[in-house]
Amino acid sequence: MSASGSVSRQAALELIRSVLVRHNSLDSALEASPAFRLLPVRDRAFVRHLAATTLRRLFVIDALIGQCLERALPQSGEPAMQALRIGVAQLLFLDQPPHAAVTTAVDLAPANFRGLVNAVLRRIGREGKELLAAIDIDRTSIPDWLWDEWVRDWGEEQAKRIAAASLQEAPLDLSVQSDAAQWAEKLGAEILPTGTLRLVKPGPVTALPGFQEGAWWVQDAAAALPVRLLGEVKGLKVADLCAAPGGKTAQLAALGADVVAVEKAGAKLPRLKENLERLKLKAELVPADVLKWKSRQELDAVLLDAPCSATGTIRRHPDAFHLKRQGDAASLRDVQTNMLAAAAALLKQGGRLVYCVCSLSKAEGETIAQNGTFGLQPDPIQPGEIPGLPEGAVTPEGYLRTLPDMWGDKGGMDGFFAARFRKA
Repeated sequence: MSASGSVSRQAALELIRSVLVRHNSLDSALEASPAFRLLPVRDRAFVRHLAATTLRRLFVIDALIGQCLERALPQSGEPAMQALRIGVAQLLFLDQPPHAAVTTAVDLAPANFRGLVNAVLRRIGREGKELLAAIDIDRTSIPDWLWDEWVRDWGEEQAKRIAAASLQEAPLDLSVQSDAAQWAEKLGAEILPTGTLRLVKPGPVTALPGFQEGAWWVQDAAAALPVRLLGEVKGLKVADLCAAPGGKTAQLAALGADVVAVEKAGAKLPRLKENLERLKLKAELVPADVLKWKSRQELDAVLLDAPCSATGTIRRHPDAFHLKRQGDAASLRDVQTNMLAAAAALLKQGGRLVYCVCSLSKAEGETIAQNGTFGLQPDPIQPGEIPGLPEGAVTPEGYLRTLPDMWGDKGGMDGFFAARFRKA
């Protein structure tokens, strides 16, 4: 195994430890890792894929390791456990050569655990496929609390479809400022029915044509829909609340709205500013708590992308399986309700408001929309209002509800909920 291969796997192990031990998101772990940044671009792609795959299939991996151990490893064996996990991920989910997967994992383990790591991985190399066949892989990959929530909200059959789709690696979706057909040709992308561009194996984002020119930005097809529910916004004063990382702000600005983007001060705000500068789009950036911010004038429209459990984006963020907890949705309910009330207070009479969350929990979506009034009247979304939506995306109540298995033949989409209102 080359030195660069060993360095790559060491970097992946550190990313996994950052998520599982220090409880950082995978994205923040990637940004904070000096070892990752020093890797060549191709190695970085492999490291991220290895770390994400290990996190995505961690419960299955641990089940297989458990079958090969007489007893659980002691607390001092945590580094060895991480090495085992990386080894199993390479053997069973990334189809790496067995010799390379075993050797590098053994090298990553502490000296006093290397014999055990070697024995376990060699057994899994021989019997792993057979052991996998005896497991319901998708169900085992989902935490029990999340599975129970999906079954309660959507029924068991739909929960199975959500699980299968959420465990697939997501393609790269782009929103373009103009000339979608031209950029689709340049990028080798598919134009989805709602106009988003999709690339299945894109490579480094910053190296793609059009990135430096600011021709497009990364935004899942589902995340691009709520802005369209506001209708014609050119010349209107519109607030994007909880605006970072700025995809919806960019949409509004590109459509000609006079946008004020509100986001708490912190690391997210400079990133939002940087994205808008690259895209050459203008918006007023306000570092403020949405619950406390007061606009200088009544607004024509408000988009509230509220804080949520983000279970609709797990296919992009498999660390969520290990960072989210049962009760997260319930703990956010008061925040979401209060934010909806604050957003309603900013609107002028007759103004439009869209409330949205990237959550699969009905408690964060449908329940909030049904319970909240705050001087708002439902403004139901009409079937066919956004051409090309997947079947069932507009509910009988007039809400937008996308699920990860929608457009399954095209690579799926994030789970999103949106409800529209008018100020009475």
